[in-house]
Amino acid sequence: MAKQGIIFDMDGTLWDSSENVAKSWDMAVQEEAGGLRRITTKDVQAVMGHTMTEIAGMMFPMLSAQEANALVKLCCERENAYLRQYGGDLYPGLEETLRALSKRYPLYIVSNCQSGYIEAFLDYYGFEKYFQDMECFGNNKQGKAENIALVVSRNQLKQAVYVGDIQGDYDASMQAGVEFIHAAYGFGKIRCRTPLIHSLPELLEVVEEVLEQGLPLL
Repeated sequence: MAKQGIIFDMDGTLWDSSENVAKSWDMAVQEEAGGLRRITTKDVQAVMGHTMTEIAGMMFPMLSAQEANALVKLCCERENAYLRQYGGDLYPGLEETLRALSKRYPLYIVSNCQSGYIEAFLDYYGFEKYFQDMECFGNNKQGKAENIALVVSRNQLKQAVYVGDIQGDYDASMQAGVEFIHAAYGFGKIRCRTPLIHSLPELLEVVEEVLEQGLPLL
């Protein structure tokens, strides 16, 4: 049987860390950037899914690109430490779903986050046992499509599906040549019809249908 795999987005798909990310960023900006601006949960939710370089320009347009990137790097370091201590809000049924899926498929994570963010999530909840590989923008400065393709290639997957919540996730999946399932409970909408779930437990049935009907990767 051809090797199949499920690749997950992070924010808006596995958890919502926006409240604690906002707290950590706001503390960093107040303490290290002279209170340049306040960072709210809505601010963080508005940029979820973008690369850290993009977020720098969106969050700190009043700074030069170099200054904004340096401040984002500092905020991300504070964020990783904060999430390792306090975690985030898991979507209902996450661990039960991961446990059941991991018995049938290898599981992976691909995110546009900074280095250390996925590890903070896995370490806090003890979820390392469910995932076989991961990749992110912070590791190699590659976008989501490239990193999905990279995970597919190095794990020799013949068929894969990406589970994400925003249009950029769908676009990256199509560019990488994998199937897509919309986590409709997350942060975004998709502009075209696609398989979707309204809760994580629904994934057990929907992913089987998608992989059954989907074409193998070339």
